Amino acid sequence: MKKRVLTVLLAGVLAVAALTGCGASDGGSDSGSSGSDSGSSSGSKTIKVAASATPHAEILEEAAGLLEKEGYQLEVTVFNDYVQPNEVVESGDFDANYFQHIPYLDSFNEEKGTHLVNAGGIHYEPFGIYPGTKKSLDELEEGDTIAVPNDTTNEARALLLLQDNGVIKLKEGAGLNATVNDIEENAKNVKIEELEAAQVSRVVDEVAFVVLNGNYALEAGFSVKKDAIAYEESDSEAAKTYVNVIAVKEGNGESEAVEALVEALKSDDIKKFIDEKYDGAVIAFEE
Repeated sequence: MKKRVLTVLLAGVLAVAALTGCGASDGGSDSGSSGSDSGSSSGSKTIKVAASATPHAEILEEAAGLLEKEGYQLEVTVFNDYVQPNEVVESGDFDANYFQHIPYLDSFNEEKGTHLVNAGGIHYEPFGIYPGTKKSLDELEEGDTIAVPNDTTNEARALLLLQDNGVIKLKEGAGLNATVNDIEENAKNVKIEELEAAQVSRVVDEVAFVVLNGNYALEAGFSVKKDAIAYEESDSEAAKTYVNVIAVKEGNGESEAVEALVEALKSDDIKKFIDEKYDGAVIAFEE
């Protein structure tokens, strides 16, 4: 199947193009690489990674310099879909990918019969509670409305965040499958307005608060650090579950190349880069 990719050799002076960048191919690199096999297959010093453009390829670009100091060249291919990055790792054409969280990885393995495993959690993109007509949860009054996403995963994360901040209490065990039907206590009879995720920020002037993920918060002009009343902490159930990981084929997680990749991505330098570039919309994961 033909895929639309952008391949760049991340060594020395480099740049990762945007998601819509040019360079369609059937899997080969157009970056002028030497064509040597990846580190996991032949012991060479090239690490091939499949990634989404933002923020994954951007973070990898920053890590390339660190890996170069360890003797590795990092070759990243940007994919526009969420299927082929797993297929190319399963086939052995790539050493690893960086685009997905663990629930998606597990679901993909189950559906496709692949053998991919988590080699290390790198970052998560937190949900936050943002002000609408009110600026503090202390101002919450009887019957106020809070807007949340209506899809299963995002609604559960929003409800868990509201629970963590004392707005509601969910039934025991509801966890990441929670819906409004799992609200057990609602002391102020808050109305939970369920909207398509992209629409939530558009009612900010009509409801007391909105609950958004990092990308939609940025699109709405919110700074996670400056504007969020509260957001998912790194030790929250959601953050641990939806951490974006480096995925590899089973058996390759302890290769020197993959270990070097994960170590670079979890370094203090990369944590600082993530913190400064994404303004809280992307947060380095702490195990």
